Amino acid sequence: MQSRPGGSGASQAVWLGSMGAKVSFVARVGAKDKPHLEAYFKGFHVDPILVADPQRRTGVLVVLVDADGERSFLTDRGANPALKSSDLPVWLLNETRLMLISGYSLFAEGRRRAVMWLAEEARRRGVPIAIDAASVGFLREVGVGTFLEWTRGMSTLLANADEAEALSGTDDVIEQMVALGTYFERVIIKRGARGAAVGGRQGVRLDMPAPQVEVVDTTGAGDAFAAGFITAELEGTGEAECLRRGIEAGSKAVKQLGGQPE
Repeated sequence: MQSRPGGSGASQAVWLGSMGAKVSFVARVGAKDKPHLEAYFKGFHVDPILVADPQRRTGVLVVLVDADGERSFLTDRGANPALKSSDLPVWLLNETRLMLISGYSLFAEGRRRAVMWLAEEARRRGVPIAIDAASVGFLREVGVGTFLEWTRGMSTLLANADEAEALSGTDDVIEQMVALGTYFERVIIKRGARGAAVGGRQGVRLDMPAPQVEVVDTTGAGDAFAAGFITAELEGTGEAECLRRGIEAGSKAVKQLGGQPE
């Protein structure tokens, strides 16, 4: 058994930091955990902006991995739903080139208001926003139309195959791109062992396979993919190289236990 700071946003942050991207991670945590969590993120070159909650403990996510590397989750959200607008430093946007939001942050009302407030501030400053759909279960719970309304105006959608199917109502990747491209300028679909595709309302622009690897744990593979793609894009590389590096990072992640870089 391993214990480490996690969750989709945290995993994306440490993968980004480990790849050399300049990244800040904002979250609300239990007060007693703040010092060691700050040290952990700094170890991956992440700037941790952690708000100490005096009453609630840090959220806990238990990941159960089966023999095939697939996983299931048990969740205690802890301090996470208490995140509020005053916890989010708007001054960060002055130097931000991309705001990456985990869809998990939208599935609790108070936290959603805070995140959407910061997203609106980002849009006013011309900062592009990428949203990771994060959970097909939550999408079905809140409703596809509701999620798409929440994310209106965000520039990039990252979704795995199940999330893309839930959001578009089809399992055909070309039809998924066309449908979701009416809401987002760019759609990136993570297809697991089949690789990944990127496109928009005109359909699929690029579709790349993934290498065959021994799967130990699929936890965090999508977060690693997002970090690889985004890091390459921030370096100014073309879309094909971004997709290749995203797939490379996701393939690396499934070969190790825990969903984060070593």
